[in-house]
Amino acid sequence: MPIGRLLIANRGEIALRVFRTCRLLGIETAAVAAPDDLGSLHARSADRTVEITSYLHTEEHVRAASRAGADAVHPGYGFLAENGDFAEAVEAAGLTWVGPSPEALRLGGDKLAAKRIARDAGVPVLPDGTPDEIGFPLLVKAAAGGGGRGMRVVRSRLELDDALAAAEREAVGAFGDGTLYCERYVERPRHVEVQLLADAHGTVVAVGERDCSVQRRHQKVLEESPAPRLGEGLRTAMLDAAVAFGAAIGYRGAGTVEFVVDGEEFFFLELNGRIQVEHPVTEAVTGLDLVERQIRVAEGERLVTTCYESHGHAVEARLYAEDPGTFLPQAGRIERLRLPSDNLLQGRAARVRVDAGVEEGDEVGIAYDPLIAKLIAHGRDRDAALDTLSAALAETEVAGVTTNLPFLRWLVSHPVVRAGEATTAFLTEHTPLSVAPLRFAPAPWRHPWRLNLPAPPPSPPPDVDLESHRHGATHEESTVVSPMPGTVIRVEVEAGAEVTARQPLVVLEAMKMEIPVHAPYAGVVTLVHVAAGDRVAGGALLVELESY
Repeated sequence: MPIGRLLIANRGEIALRVFRTCRLLGIETAAVAAPDDLGSLHARSADRTVEITSYLHTEEHVRAASRAGADAVHPGYGFLAENGDFAEAVEAAGLTWVGPSPEALRLGGDKLAAKRIARDAGVPVLPDGTPDEIGFPLLVKAAAGGGGRGMRVVRSRLELDDALAAAEREAVGAFGDGTLYCERYVERPRHVEVQLLADAHGTVVAVGERDCSVQRRHQKVLEESPAPRLGEGLRTAMLDAAVAFGAAIGYRGAGTVEFVVDGEEFFFLELNGRIQVEHPVTEAVTGLDLVERQIRVAEGERLVTTCYESHGHAVEARLYAEDPGTFLPQAGRIERLRLPSDNLLQGRAARVRVDAGVEEGDEVGIAYDPLIAKLIAHGRDRDAALDTLSAALAETEVAGVTTNLPFLRWLVSHPVVRAGEATTAFLTEHTPLSVAPLRFAPAPWRHPWRLNLPAPPPSPPPDVDLESHRHGATHEESTVVSPMPGTVIRVEVEAGAEVTARQPLVVLEAMKMEIPVHAPYAGVVTLVHVAAGDRVAGGALLVELESY
């Protein structure tokens, strides 16, 4: 049944992205906005905007759809996009749900159930179980989680209890479900995901793959398609495995099956039952509009083909309001915003696309994701795409709020990235904004080696936070300040307490993530200036210390 007016139950860049396709299809748009978000770009851009009290309340979106006269709901990504109860409530209200069925969302969203289904479908999975069964290092994960929330790497039994407690708090805050599980942790894998499309008639198709290995705190920062340095046999096996999993849960719409790749082995990670932030790189190489495909499937159409061709190469970088060295979110008003355009590509066999969520003059706060824009470059090959992205980043200007733009420029020029050899450990092994080697040696000589001796076992990636404390702290420091705006959720010390270097003093929450603030050196706490529940600005005084 054709959709006449679509409500997007989300905000920011993804809402604007869905609006764009709706206008091409002649579908009217309705936006929702929380009270502190009524002045945002997405709220100003829809045909109709309805105020809601919270983006997290399912009933608010259903009521908003009724008030706006919408006959369908698109969840975007994040918030309620993978919530089976929300999908069920939308359908129960007689609205068209642009997404997977509630049953598929529940099966895919429960990470433990998804692993069982994958295993039964013949898809390789990482071992899970108790810490004693798995051993260390292991990964604590939220069963209902995603996006890196409720996730902790644990390297020893001494770290386990604190990691479990922190992951549970974070999972409850982000997903309302504190169920956790543990699985084997692979130190230096690649993160490769397969884009699925499926209709309501049983057809499930893989639309290529993306490499999303460059991450910080399990959050992706650079994505590309197709995945570099991936053998055809391995690529085909992963695409087939993703289709098998999608068919096993009765998937419908657009979704992503994520894998970790370790050498020539790959393992199922999770299903993301929604459109992904990085979907534009797949659109660039296939020529598809994935949001249009979502809408057409929701309207009951069949997929017209089971084979999609890929042309050229595409790379995406995420421009955030965050510190370029620490990745801590920042807030402020955007006083100047100059984003790249295809004008910079004259004479190049490439193009650039920008998906922005804000305009000049908009405020970036601490309540929501600090994404400013996504820059997507498409070229005839990988080198052309990376060169184009580098030129696009050089043309980009942002003033009024701190951004990760210097980091992105550094990242795209780094020889390891340019060689297509980045793993998920890249940003722990290469300190952001550090000087990259002038020369990049041939592949056999890029790693430590010994003549006539067996290779030593691989060591874990270095602890970047520890190194920064070692080299950055001095005994002249007497105060600890907030590295960003946020809310104090816990104070771990009191006046008079003796602390060791890197001991957590205060735990902040920002962007639904727990961020501990550590002691820069061993000493005695002289004053504590905050309490749980306090909202603090970046640079606010938290704790005073006296060093030994």
